Amino acid sequence: MNKVFFIFMIIGVPLSIIGSIFNWNYIFMFFIYCVTLISLANYIRRSTESLSVVVGPTAGGLLNATFGNAAEIIISFFALSKGLNTIVISSITGAVLVNLLFASGISMIVGGIRFKKQKFSVFKTRHNTSLLMFAIIVTFVLPFIFAKRLDDKDMQVLSTSFAIVMLTIYLLALLFKLVTHKGIFTGNAEENGEEPEWGKKKAIVVLGLATIVLAYISEKLVGTIEPVGAALGWSHVFIGIIVVAIVGSAAEYVSAIAMAYNNRMDVMVEISIGSTVQTAMFVAPILVLFSYLYDFLPLVFNTAEMIAMILAALMTVTVVNDGDSNWFEGVLLVGTYIAIGFSFYLL
Repeated sequence: MNKVFFIFMIIGVPLSIIGSIFNWNYIFMFFIYCVTLISLANYIRRSTESLSVVVGPTAGGLLNATFGNAAEIIISFFALSKGLNTIVISSITGAVLVNLLFASGISMIVGGIRFKKQKFSVFKTRHNTSLLMFAIIVTFVLPFIFAKRLDDKDMQVLSTSFAIVMLTIYLLALLFKLVTHKGIFTGNAEENGEEPEWGKKKAIVVLGLATIVLAYISEKLVGTIEPVGAALGWSHVFIGIIVVAIVGSAAEYVSAIAMAYNNRMDVMVEISIGSTVQTAMFVAPILVLFSYLYDFLPLVFNTAEMIAMILAALMTVTVVNDGDSNWFEGVLLVGTYIAIGFSFYLL
């Protein structure tokens, strides 16, 4: 799989740069940008994972929090700068749906075809699902409930307050899992027998270069969104929920699939649910605070997005809380994702 990403990168990066200079067809360039961003996100993931092994679990957890959703955050930053708030909000919804339904579902299908039944830690899974439900309810549901009775100024205060609270709790969750209770939830690199894929210097160089190029291409991608949406009949909601979310979360769900294929289901569950928690408690609050530089982004989702996220969370909790999975459970999750995606397309 890494070879495929390498091919995408060495082809996609030059085409992205040349095409943007000579103003090639924006629909063609839109898809080139998407493929290139997926490959770059994979290199950011691999370099971050290598550094996490080298620097230890605590610093590694902070690295993953910072760069784990780099593609999603950077794309959203540029979208905010261009006033595309609907796409930003929808991309948050899309990241939740992609990680919980698509990534988990495909992973269970791939792993379930190879292994009749795959098991994972019920204790760790229930901790993650509890944090997931907390994140969904506090970050998304509560602002949605109060938004109908608040004016814009009060909604700005509410969204900002929620963003600060969720960021604080997320950092405390990292402290809990990686420092005070690390013996329960995780071990250090030596205990797990992990070896970094790349050395520290190489990982830092790759991380820096990939992030810089990703930022450049993200800006170009955002510039093509409106003309592509108009040409293909895609709404901003659909682009955010499906396209931007799949591109921004690509590295994570590829990792989840690889873990399931190798029967490392604890890691797969940690990736799919942990990435969702990170989106709700880290990415969304960061975007709310960053939006003060432009048109403020209230932390409010429409009814369809809210119901879709709650449904995805409940489906995931129902499937994983028994501590095992099979390919048919994966089909249920992917089927739910396809149904929701088609519904948003029609909207």
